[in-house]
Amino acid sequence: MAKKIRNKAPNAAVTQIFEDLDAYREFCRDFGYRFDESDLYNMRKYPFQQYNKFRNGKNAKNQWEVDRRRLS
Repeated sequence: MAKKIRNKAPNAAVTQIFEDLDAYREFCRDFGYRFDESDLYNMRKYPFQQYNKFRNGKNAKNQWEVDRRRLS
């Protein structure tokens, strides 16, 4: 006899991880950082440090502006 698969409610922790990942991806795109999923929650990585600064309401370095000044 086959087991019935129940529809389970999504795990709140997993849902939060994916929401954080989407927000981090959007930050990287908007501020010009290289996006790497493995950098999420890794405080040793510079892009995630800047993302935390942005999330806490502090000024994060905008790499698009840095590149514009350097290439002009």
